[in-house]
Amino acid sequence: MARAAPDWESRIGRRLRLRDLHILSTVVKWGSMAKAASHLAMSQPAVSEAIASLEAALGVRLLDRTPQGVEPTLYASALLKRGLVIFDELRQGIQEIEFLADPTVGEVRIGCLESLAAGLVPEVIDQFSRKYPRVLVHVDVGPLATLEFRELRERTVDLSLGMILRPVVDDEIDAEVLFQDDYFVVTGSRSPWARRRKIALADLLGELWVLIPPNNVFAPFMAQAFSAQGLELPRAAVTSFSAAIRMQLVATGRFLTIMPGRILRHNAERWDLKALPITLDALSFPVAIFKLKHRTVSPVVQKFIEHLRATAKSMEG
Repeated sequence: MARAAPDWESRIGRRLRLRDLHILSTVVKWGSMAKAASHLAMSQPAVSEAIASLEAALGVRLLDRTPQGVEPTLYASALLKRGLVIFDELRQGIQEIEFLADPTVGEVRIGCLESLAAGLVPEVIDQFSRKYPRVLVHVDVGPLATLEFRELRERTVDLSLGMILRPVVDDEIDAEVLFQDDYFVVTGSRSPWARRRKIALADLLGELWVLIPPNNVFAPFMAQAFSAQGLELPRAAVTSFSAAIRMQLVATGRFLTIMPGRILRHNAERWDLKALPITLDALSFPVAIFKLKHRTVSPVVQKFIEHLRATAKSMEG
């Protein structure tokens, strides 16, 4: 005899509540019924009842009790993975309603490279905020782009800005190139090197260099830029991902660094920086907007993306 199909309308439409799914997510996050109850301002019995209701609706155990607290079962992990999408879509829907009611409010959450946070992103936010002053913009800054896109997949950001170091082969990720960014050897205008018209990269190996830390995704490309001229990477005097630290040190005239053109464009006058007449053919990368392909962003996020495109286009040439 064939097994009857599950009554999904009864399980989901009538018994599975979003509130209970949120409670499950909080319990898993805190690893404890008691901690989740405190965070949710609920009683522990009420939390337990919500979990029991979910388990009854789904017919599976969702949590394993351990001496250290509770852990999600295979079933809970599967449910929460899909639930993340549900809550994100609801949040986007609510934001769209708010935007339709008042197109001057909302929020935008972006992740970006630290280098872009030192130039392009502040300029876009400045222009965007003039037109939409009541929109809240969250910026999550990271040291270097990776190809994992964890923040996008977890929906903690609406879009990411970063470099394309190698082709993006991912069915979930859409990459839209904004511009090509070249890199330069940079020093302060007070440096003796700033007055030289002809310089070979080999001439600078003994100087004080501020470089990004080794053993990261960008390091091989940096090494390639030197090896293309028959050289090894110079010994670093300072290593840091911080653009602010690199610029302040270079501004003294005692240090050299390798810097993206977009940082230099936005900060050369402020920090009195100068690009040296050296070609780094191996260091030129597209900067792109990364989004989830099958995720519809809110109208206010789309407006921010339009400002990104316009700003990038205005800086061409």
